[in-house]
Amino acid sequence: LFEFIALARSYPEARLVFSGGAGQLFARQKFKEADAARSFFERLGLKADRIIFENKAGNTYENAVLSYAIVKPRAGEKWILVTSAMHMPRAVGAFRKAGWSVIPYPVNYITDEDHTHKSLKLDLAGGLITISIGLREWIGLPVYRILQRTDGLFPAPENSK
Repeated sequence: LFEFIALARSYPEARLVFSGGAGQLFARQKFKEADAARSFFERLGLKADRIIFENKAGNTYENAVLSYAIVKPRAGEKWILVTSAMHMPRAVGAFRKAGWSVIPYPVNYITDEDHTHKSLKLDLAGGLITISIGLREWIGLPVYRILQRTDGLFPAPENSK
């Protein structure tokens, strides 16, 4: 969210879209991610009327398809996709499959808090959370490929094709 604000301020003429719905398969959330983002942006001084909000998507592929339908990006436009670094490959693949060429802008890297690796500590709960996040993405990549929500198992940068 902070990077979205920073980019919006750096590019005041840019078209902005924030996509985020319930994000839960069987839940009917009343307050969606895009609604929370709208409130957050306004509290930090970014005018929400500058942003297109999509709040119906329930997953990454729907984020891409529904946002594309609302925004209707024009040929030659440059769009930056801001999402977590771990989620970026699947997100880029979904946006490409929706017909949207995006420039990846990964954020929210997961790193070891002790960059020196000098201490050996047992953090079972933290380790399980990290494994869970990783498995979600590594399982999501082949599932999205099988469901034809992406055109590659591990989407490569466009200039390397």
